[in-house]
Amino acid sequence: MFLREPSHILILLIVVLVLFGAKRLPDSARSLAKSMRIFKGEMKEMKEDGKKPDDKDKDTEEK
Repeated sequence: MFLREPSHILILLIVVLVLFGAKRLPDSARSLAKSMRIFKGEMKEMKEDGKKPDDKDKDTEEK
């Protein structure tokens, strides 16, 4: 496909560096990492919320 060759990846990195500049790249990477952390936390919370009602239903059925 598009990024199969190492030279393609290198060219893409150079273009990104030229477009955004060396000063903005670390800030952008931090922002992206923070967003990913928030997204993963929310997904984990949604999965836990989905499991909790099932556990409560089982407890009420046994009593």
